[in-house]
Amino acid sequence: MPVLSDNIRGALFMVCAMCAYTFNDAFMKALSDEIPLFQAIFLRGVGAVIFLAIMCRMLGQLRFRFPRRDWGLLLLRTAGEVGGTFFFLTALFNMPIANVSAILQVLPLSVSLAAALILGEALGWRRLTAIFVGFVGVLLIIQPGGADFSSYSIYALGAVACATMRDIAMRRMSHDVPAVFVGLIAAVGVMGLGAGGSLFTSWEPLTRTSGLQLAGAMTFMIFAYIASANAMRFGEIGFVAPFRYTSLLVALILGVIVFGEWPNALALAGGAVVVVTGLFTLYRETKLKIRHRIMPDRIK
Repeated sequence: MPVLSDNIRGALFMVCAMCAYTFNDAFMKALSDEIPLFQAIFLRGVGAVIFLAIMCRMLGQLRFRFPRRDWGLLLLRTAGEVGGTFFFLTALFNMPIANVSAILQVLPLSVSLAAALILGEALGWRRLTAIFVGFVGVLLIIQPGGADFSSYSIYALGAVACATMRDIAMRRMSHDVPAVFVGLIAAVGVMGLGAGGSLFTSWEPLTRTSGLQLAGAMTFMIFAYIASANAMRFGEIGFVAPFRYTSLLVALILGVIVFGEWPNALALAGGAVVVVTGLFTLYRETKLKIRHRIMPDRIK
């Protein structure tokens, strides 16, 4: 039996992670008929915090002495995670899961643009064109002014903006801050969002159905975290990252089978445009990094 290369193992972990994240989304969307948004966020967050705290303890990463700059970036990243969770789940509770997932696929493009504007990273005309075309694809999904337009698409865009801020903050953070600890602080922040929001909404008792759905969301979220961490550990980012788009395919399938939802032709076309431009952007970034290692003084 042939031994899998690190890149293939990383790609398989990424596919598993994206499937798990999307199943988590499906369970959370199903919960929208059972319990309020903030109650769902809080209860799921309790499970995530407990798991990540145990994991940090086992790995010896439960430490708090970091430079003030890293703490500022950590808090900024956590704010992005909290805001992204609120906007994403609000959109998910009120829109087809495939549409929300398709809009979220623009994240690699928005991060590339923000990195150029904020961090001064190089951005050539090819990638800039791809980013522009990708945002046109988002407009096809949202369809402003059309009969299928949903105001909750703005929430999905808010999730993209918050996730972009989160990822940019992570890029600036030093490697002294362990990844699992970063996840723990983010989970505490998201749980705090659920707790704070729950003060202003009435709680619903957990039924057997909602309890199983919540357990499913927790389980897939934890599995997704482990799988995504292993994906980055085993594979090269340029090879592994394109497999993130597995989530859109899974969202389409779950949308039809579980929720009876199917995006219209324009939304499907927009999703395809976003995925293609995202793949092109990842390809260009990988190619430029390889060229930079060979001829570092000739890359602009």
